[in-house]
Amino acid sequence: MKKLLFAMAVCCAVMVQAAAYSYLVFTNTGGTTTGFNVSNLTLTVNGSNLQVTNDEGTVNLVLTDLASMQFSNDGSLEGIGNILEADKPIDIYTPLGAKMGHFNNLMEAVGSLDKGLYVISNGSVTQKIVIQ
Repeated sequence: MKKLLFAMAVCCAVMVQAAAYSYLVFTNTGGTTTGFNVSNLTLTVNGSNLQVTNDEGTVNLVLTDLASMQFSNDGSLEGIGNILEADKPIDIYTPLGAKMGHFNNLMEAVGSLDKGLYVISNGSVTQKIVIQ
């Protein structure tokens, strides 16, 4: 009974925190983001797909292609866009924190990196990326 009450309390806390946001944004492994209005939002796992349904319709997302999911107020991920799209200098690190180098922008860095997981930072925003 205590475990059930604890689980209900955690769910309520997450729902209250999420209520402050208007969109749920998914990022796939290729870096493309898709935002969904949270009005009447439901998420259902259907085989290897995540079915996202809201007032605007239903979309199926392949689970293995999803890299992240987070809430947003405007349907975008501005912090990620600052690194991925802007021509800003960045530092690249391994997941263990070893610095791989300093680059003029992300496109320059991607051309010199092997496949794998990396942490990138432009000084104000930090994010993980996967090079495939």
